[in-house]
Amino acid sequence: MSFDPLTALLQAGKMAIERIWPDPAKRAEEVRKLEELKQKGSLAELNVQVQLLLGQLEINKVEAQHKSLFVAGWRPWIGWVGGLALAYQFVLYPLLCWCWAIYSAKGLIPLEMTPPPVLETGALFSMITAMLGIGAMRSYDKARGTQTHKI
Repeated sequence: MSFDPLTALLQAGKMAIERIWPDPAKRAEEVRKLEELKQKGSLAELNVQVQLLLGQLEINKVEAQHKSLFVAGWRPWIGWVGGLALAYQFVLYPLLCWCWAIYSAKGLIPLEMTPPPVLETGALFSMITAMLGIGAMRSYDKARGTQTHKI
């Protein structure tokens, strides 16, 4: 079995990309960029790109271990905001509309008042999908027995 440094770097880059970008479209785009560098045979450029990706992974690790809520807590905060938005959109909003219709029929809500707002779900689903991708990586960590009590 021969050792090809370009292939080894490409594999390391692909592993880093899978951990950094949970979105399959973005991940595929980044892998395509690395494969283009490999096809050019540019070991130096490929090495720089892979080192940047690995550096980003290290930054993510350090950030997640930080004691400050403002540094380590932004990802869970986005998860809670996404969860609350989903709860509003698919639980609370239908109940509000149902109550709105009942009270409007009884004349308790003036006709010129507007019903509760609907959330724009395209952006919401993008955010939740990204967070679930990150959650899948956490499931991988749990399966491997990675300890995260300090995070």
